Amino acid sequence: MTTYRVGRVVTPDDVLENAWIQVVDEDIHAFGRRSEGMPADGKRPEDLGDVTVVPGFVDIHTHGGGGSSYSTTDPEEARKVAAFHGKHGTTTTLASLVSAPLDVIVSQTACLADLVADGVIAGVHLEGPFLSKARCGAHDPALLRPPLKDDVAMVLGDAVRMVTIAPELENGLEAIRQIGDAGKVAALGHTDATYEQMVAGVDAGATVATHLFNGMRPFHHRDPGPVGAALNDQRLLLEVINDGMHLDPQVVRVALAAAGVNRIALITDAMAAAGMPDGRYQLGDLAVDVTNGLVTLAEGTHSIAGSTLTMDVAYRNAVTAGVSLVDASRMASTTPAQHFGWYHVGSIETGKRADLVLLDDEYAVQKVMRAGSWLD
Repeated sequence: MTTYRVGRVVTPDDVLENAWIQVVDEDIHAFGRRSEGMPADGKRPEDLGDVTVVPGFVDIHTHGGGGSSYSTTDPEEARKVAAFHGKHGTTTTLASLVSAPLDVIVSQTACLADLVADGVIAGVHLEGPFLSKARCGAHDPALLRPPLKDDVAMVLGDAVRMVTIAPELENGLEAIRQIGDAGKVAALGHTDATYEQMVAGVDAGATVATHLFNGMRPFHHRDPGPVGAALNDQRLLLEVINDGMHLDPQVVRVALAAAGVNRIALITDAMAAAGMPDGRYQLGDLAVDVTNGLVTLAEGTHSIAGSTLTMDVAYRNAVTAGVSLVDASRMASTTPAQHFGWYHVGSIETGKRADLVLLDDEYAVQKVMRAGSWLD
């Protein structure tokens, strides 16, 4: 049992100033304001200084970071990705895979299953190959395919937690039902769907919109398309890449006003170049260039291709844009955790896992605790 003195603790409902938080083994045991008294546990509290303690970040969409990728059959490379993002406050994550041949996806998922079993990651997200060629972004169009029943079944390994799919594809709605029946989350993205086709995807069981606005037919006031449907449909969780490059900050404000913090999940969509110098990198089979942190395809359309974002920066961008600490923590942690049923993480509450991020006055990470232990 250890009690920590801190500047403030961000709870689901409030910010506690001049606070303390107590950790027992892997869990949060208690917390409160010092003015209301601290527990007498017989040990001297550890003073962490004037830091802001927020819940560990929950990133449901990330491909890589620190020079490594989740699209691998080398478990040590995948562990390096998780460790890199852990230093930036991400304590719960899905490992996202880009489009590839089906047998490659199966092999990569089998590799990542060991990390799921070890608790390093929470599952695998398949972003492809069941995507629209018209909105493929940084996915190789030659690898995209309709979601036929046997193909979908082939890639739905036990470690898979979410699959992104374009609902307008041949067999798209049937595949969404198949994904749901298998106990996985169907997400709608990389889609050229009409408004009606997007709604049909939700009716079939999809519950997530993959990186809202990006990889979707653009919103138009006479043709709202998938963006309009996603903003309107209360059944969808909306992923938002809050790096200031994928979306103008004012567009993020529009999404917040339309959907609210209980439907928006901040994500990174990070790839291997996150935390690395500018230069040329790989995203799946495609070469990408990183210039001033912006990732684009090296050839062809030069589309944005993932990001170099980390969750601490996404959180800081939200707060500096005027979002409250409580609401920023909800989007970065609580909302995605609740959507995926990870009720033991995502907020600072008694009995939950002690996943804590310590931020300084400029919201830069000072220390990260996962399951009661400080990360190196």
